[in-house]
Amino acid sequence: MSLLATPFVDTTTDTVLHVVALVVLLGSVGAIAFGFWKVHELPVSKARKKQHHQMGLISALTWIGFLWHWVWVVAVILAFVDGEKALRKIRDIWREPNAPINETEITTKTVSEKEENHA
Repeated sequence: MSLLATPFVDTTTDTVLHVVALVVLLGSVGAIAFGFWKVHELPVSKARKKQHHQMGLISALTWIGFLWHWVWVVAVILAFVDGEKALRKIRDIWREPNAPINETEITTKTVSEKEENHA
């Protein structure tokens, strides 16, 4: 057999191999598209599960994310981060007076606060 010989040309085996290759190709493309869709819809499914208040916004950002991918990242952040808790935490950090550095200052402050409350 030479290197230039084509063993299955113009036979039924050739046609069957082409059909098998087409099925594998279409199956692979379909699986990749389905996987991409599932990953892309991750923010929407997470928002539904959490009964998020901004469901419409997250859905819109997910659709816009097909064109501008950075918008999809914003949708993921909105879906996975509880905005109200985060804002409360930031507010508490902002309003908190300068935190003591060591434990003796903590105990001194708590003792002095208790004395002021009793006085």
